[in-house]
Amino acid sequence: MSEMINVEEIFASKVFTRATMKERLPKNVYKEVIKVMEQGGELSLAAADVVAKAMKDWAVENGATHYTHWFQPLTGITAEKHDSFVSHPDEDGKMIMDFSGKELIKGEPDASSFPSGGLRATFEARGYTAWDITSPAFLKEDATGVILCIPTAFCSYKGEALDKKTPLLRSMEAISEQALRIVRLFGNTGASKVVASVGPEQEYFLVDREKYLQRADLVFAGRTLFGAPAPKGQELEDHYFGTIRERIGAYMKDLNIELWKLGVTSKTQHNEVAPAQHELAPIYETANIAVDHNQLVMETMKKVAGRHGLTCLLHEKPFAGVNGSGKHNNWSLTTDNGVNLLDPGETPNENIQFLLVLACIIKAVDRHADLLRQSASDVGNDHRLGANEAPPAIISVFLGEQLEDVVKQLVETGEAARCLEGGKLETGVSTLPDFTKDATDRNRTSPFAFTGNKFEFRMVGSADSIASPNTILNAIVAEAFCEAADVLEKAEDFDLAVHDLIKEYLTKHQRIIFNGDGYSDAWVVEAERRGLPNIKSMIEAVDTLTTEKSVKLFHKFGIFTEAELESREEILYETYAKTINIEALTMIDMASKQIIPAVIRYTKSLADTVIAVRDAGADASAQIDLLKAVSDKLSAMKAALTKLEEVEAEAGAISNAKEQAFYYKDVVKEAMEKLRVPVDEAEMLVDKQVWPMPTYGDLIFEV
Repeated sequence: MSEMINVEEIFASKVFTRATMKERLPKNVYKEVIKVMEQGGELSLAAADVVAKAMKDWAVENGATHYTHWFQPLTGITAEKHDSFVSHPDEDGKMIMDFSGKELIKGEPDASSFPSGGLRATFEARGYTAWDITSPAFLKEDATGVILCIPTAFCSYKGEALDKKTPLLRSMEAISEQALRIVRLFGNTGASKVVASVGPEQEYFLVDREKYLQRADLVFAGRTLFGAPAPKGQELEDHYFGTIRERIGAYMKDLNIELWKLGVTSKTQHNEVAPAQHELAPIYETANIAVDHNQLVMETMKKVAGRHGLTCLLHEKPFAGVNGSGKHNNWSLTTDNGVNLLDPGETPNENIQFLLVLACIIKAVDRHADLLRQSASDVGNDHRLGANEAPPAIISVFLGEQLEDVVKQLVETGEAARCLEGGKLETGVSTLPDFTKDATDRNRTSPFAFTGNKFEFRMVGSADSIASPNTILNAIVAEAFCEAADVLEKAEDFDLAVHDLIKEYLTKHQRIIFNGDGYSDAWVVEAERRGLPNIKSMIEAVDTLTTEKSVKLFHKFGIFTEAELESREEILYETYAKTINIEALTMIDMASKQIIPAVIRYTKSLADTVIAVRDAGADASAQIDLLKAVSDKLSAMKAALTKLEEVEAEAGAISNAKEQAFYYKDVVKEAMEKLRVPVDEAEMLVDKQVWPMPTYGDLIFEV
């Protein structure tokens, strides 16, 4: 029988929560901290000293010996440098544990080796971490002990953002300021800010760790670079929402406990579509905390997997031929006095504030579809987007039948006199309840779908930080709100002006609305007719960051400087090239040292068998045919390997980051695929006992 878990008792037990602060801080200091958290400003050094001591005392009581400024550099993962609380011994030689307000507020890691995209020269090592007071400190416990982690921003000596958090916080302030202008126009004087809330659903794979360690491609690249399909994949759809296996269930239980202790509201768990694939979904949180928590989710998934003899794979496409993993970014806007700006109410056709907000978001997505596409771009996601398992690379907005009908009425007549009802779902079984159904079905093929009172941005990759997508979403919608408020604040007749503006936005930008099958070839043709961008790969999306339109947008709201955008562009090109380079070198290594030698041994075994069978006077035609087939694959492998080695060497000689990235995309990736084909075909012919690594069947069905 499993032990009882008191979730209420353990939840946020490793977090320096508001309740903990209220309990440990003097009233005046607590009030100052809350005021800064909610209204901005700087904490006085005296108050910071008090907070630091209380935070240190709490951490030490919970076993902590070190603290770290926990930040999110442009690697997309987190970084930390541990310092102990140890200070100089006193006169009696007694050790003093100390932590000051200055140490809490500011850190100075030697962070010259993080990617900066040219913002800093290698010799410019100084960078600063600055305490993000809006995200609570927490305790991490592993083999190094208990560490007090203080979420921070990370900036250069000159103030440029070198991380994912700083631009996100800037974008949150921008959308709050502009959204407040909108709600003020509709008489909401009680709200003091508007908060972007996010709930990121996290998909992942689990494989046996011993088998994982036998696959160099999984170890170095996070995905299988070779691998023939197993006899069974996901075609029976029997894994999706299926009974969770004991080993996986034990993992999920421990994962939930660890996340709950960290204050992560882990809510939903289930098997996903592909074998060995699963999903975890939290409850909505402020975008900033949701980003921090999603990083913790990914780190904790990997850590807990090791305890169970498993490895967690977060790559978007670890296995060819089965569904890859994404991260559905559920995004909404809510005032601090409880009004969800994306709640249509019972009669959305009469909810003018909602219709204006909706029209602004549609305008923002249409105008900046390229930026939104870029925000979900990474190397792994190129394997997933556009396939029949994830949204297409073309950005469109799904509204559902009810809202689409309202938009159609507004565009055609200027009025929305009716609203489609959901109706009743009748089961036809007397013992089952009939109930009112939603007015709209969902559309899993849409990249940006309205789902009741939020938008679900479904394109984000499973391994990616959600900071960039939410920074872009906040920025583009802030711009649309700003432009709408500029018009409406000057209007003599507000009701007429808002009516005309909603119609104008919906009419001009209705091309982005699509409720059909996003997987179909017909949609690609239709999207082109509508003039929607179809950006097919990560590096084709990179330069959208530095267009005149984008620079103007980000500069207007102080989210990115032009230099910061150019640095990110450079980093993305470099990241793409480095990632494909690692994959290509891994393929070369595996093919040269494992696969080709194994196939050679097998051909020798076949040749010996042919001789033995002939000497015995029997028919050896079957063995000869198999020997010829395997030898043909071996020759093809060797030729493809030689070609890959040549183009890989040529890629390394290209100095321009953009040119190098495109060479890897257009030339090296093609050579990699040409090597994979004969290897995967050979795997289907070679004796399993001879094949030098676990197969797809071993990896995804034997967990």
